[in-house]
Amino acid sequence: MPKAPRYLILAHDNFGPETSKTANACIRYTPDRVVGVLDRGHAGRTAQQVLGFGGDIPVVATLDDGLALAPTALLIGIAPAGGQLPADWIQLIARSIERRLAIWSGLHTFISDIPELAALAATHDVAIHDLRRPPARLEVANGRVREVDATVILTVGTDCNIGKMTTQLQLLGHLRARGIRTSFAATGQTGILIEGRGIGVDAVIADFIAGAAESLVLECASDSDLVLVEGQGSIIHPSYSGVTYGLLHGALPHAQIMCAQPGRTAINRCEWVKIPPLVDFIRMSEAAAAPLRPAPVIGVALNTYDLDDAAARRVVDEVQRETGLPTTDPVRFSPAPVVDAIAQFHQTRPR
Repeated sequence: MPKAPRYLILAHDNFGPETSKTANACIRYTPDRVVGVLDRGHAGRTAQQVLGFGGDIPVVATLDDGLALAPTALLIGIAPAGGQLPADWIQLIARSIERRLAIWSGLHTFISDIPELAALAATHDVAIHDLRRPPARLEVANGRVREVDATVILTVGTDCNIGKMTTQLQLLGHLRARGIRTSFAATGQTGILIEGRGIGVDAVIADFIAGAAESLVLECASDSDLVLVEGQGSIIHPSYSGVTYGLLHGALPHAQIMCAQPGRTAINRCEWVKIPPLVDFIRMSEAAAAPLRPAPVIGVALNTYDLDDAAARRVVDEVQRETGLPTTDPVRFSPAPVVDAIAQFHQTRPR
């Protein structure tokens, strides 16, 4: 087996709780693979001090400082504004390749498609891993998930970047600990990085998004009794709802877990789109799934990172009363209420 990479994570000027999703998830779920974070804005601090988790993983200012930590790979942990690679990033990646660091990236811009970087990697025999690159051959969805015995659970959300992937990863180990053969179907670059397989559905041609979701569920269901599908976007998001519906219709979940951030009242960066009350949003999400396969929302996962402990506990209790559904913040508090709901649903749903 090849050795796991030792990442130096690139997060210049954007390392933080909401601005470095890939970096943060890697630090939370694979901390043993992270030697340091490259961010000139927080240099001299630790991941713990910046994020509230991550222990003493150091934040350094320069590539030379990072190389002193003996990484074997550079992981791009943030997305640049506009999705284009700045010139100084290309130079930094080139220097990393020259120092024989493998490159791991989840950007829409594929590093291996940049001629000078591809040529440099070939010269130095360095691997470039573009996590978002979809498989060469995908089929359109046609409902094949209906034929599998496994229970399929999809996380959905009121907005993007609200905890759909994190929720599934928090649930995964607890469900496995109960003896349920459970797999995680990664649909985004960060989930793929952590799980080691998956398809970045937001890089798939629109007609094949549902097909990609279908193929992932079929693959996971081949050796699992329960499949946790990573959700994307939101059914009301004016930019990304196409991916959301593609996942919903391709994965054909038996049930949904609703993810929400209590303090967020409008779609991030689209403030003109107001988020409906959670009870109404749950009904909307169930209605969106119903024509293909009824998929009730059976639990709520809240993201309360911006609240203190007392306020977080209060809002969890309030949402549980309002929705009548098991509710928790699966990172801050125990995920048990939602784990219990999924386990019970899995055991009792009609076959």
